[in-house]
Formats: sequence, structure tokens, C-alpha cells
Amino acid sequence: MKRACLFLAVLLAMPLAGRGQTIEAINTPTIKDLNQVAPFHEGLAAVRKGSQWGFINSEGKLAIGFRSDLVWNEHPNPQANGVDAIAYPRFRDGRCPIKVMGEEGIPFYGFIDTDGKTVIAPEFLNVTEFEGGLALGIYYKKTFRGKSNFQLNIYEHSFTEVVLNPAGEMIWPLAERQNIIMQARKYKTPAIQARILEDRLVAVESAPDHWEIRKIEL
Repeated sequence: MKRACLFLAVLLAMPLAGRGQTIEAINTPTIKDLNQVAPFHEGLAAVRKGSQWGFINSEGKLAIGFRSDLVWNEHPNPQANGVDAIAYPRFRDGRCPIKVMGEEGIPFYGFIDTDGKTVIAPEFLNVTEFEGGLALGIYYKKTFRGKSNFQLNIYEHSFTEVVLNPAGEMIWPLAERQNIIMQARKYKTPAIQARILEDRLVAVESAPDHWEIRKIEL
């Protein structure tokens, strides 16, 4: 066994010695000091340094620089339908979810493309990843309605669960959502109550443990 190991070591050393190189020299990293490396999706793989993620290409070079707005969870919930299920950033249909903090520290979600540009504005309280050219989101709209007797601003809040395409167009409304509290102290990420099936079919939970199948007609 010792003789076999010695023979292998000699074989490995011979071509390196002939070129005057060392193992370290031929293994110079393209990127180092990473804390996590995710699998490739659509030609890019997410890599993490601390709490920031970037993307490398098939050459092992950084294609999208490290940033703090990519969606991921150290302890993802695989049963969740939305951002809480995302373990690491990845592209699907050329889109990757991002998160920005809005008023009162409430997070909003949108998407970037493979160039790292925001192509779907962060206007959603929850989103799914794209699948088959479609994603789901809870769109939030805040409308100013005037002043109160005490000169305080009055706003109307509306929430709609919608189907999105990769261009960011809300192509189909699924339901008006109620009882979402937009105060950081009481806020909880609202669950998405629909699931994309296939062939533009969507399953919608109309009530607890009651589902409907709907066809998206475009």
C-alpha cells in the first residue's frame, strides 16, 4: 500500500516538475474566501461572502457582484409558497428575486435579470420564483386619500394576488387580499394562496382546505 501511494505521488509530481510548476500554482482560485457555493441554474451559480451574494459564470468568474438584496433563507421553510422557501439565490426564467426594505421596515420584493438589473420593481409583499414563464405575487398599492381633521395623511391600502410574466406585467388577478396589517410591529409576510400547476393552470385556496382550479386565459 505504501509503495502504491509513493508511485502515485511520483506520477503526479513528474509533469508538474517538468513545467517547473507546483500544485498550488496550477490551482490558483478565480474567487476565494467564499462562505457558500450554490448549484448552477441557467448558467449562473450563486456564491456567498458573509451575508452578501453574487453570481459566477461557467468560467468561475464573478458575473454579478456581491450584493445584499438577493433573497435567501439560512433556514428555509420548504412548505412555504413564496420567499420563505428560498434557500439560496438562483435564476429561473432569467429572473431572481430581490428584497428591499420599505416604509417602517417592511420588505418588498421584485426581480433582477441575469445582468443584475432590476426588471420587476419591488412592489410585492411576497413572490414565488418563476416557473414555466409565470410567477405569483401579492401586489401592494398605497393611495393617498387626503387629510384628516388633525391634518394627518389618510391612505387607502389594497392588496391583490396576481400572476406575473418575466416582463413584470401583472397578467392575471387571482384575488383581493384582506387583513394585511402594514405596521412593522404587527407585520407578517402574507402567504401566497395559489400555486402554479401547468399549461396556465393555477390552483387557488379559496378557503382553508378548499381549492379551486382556474385557467389563465390570455
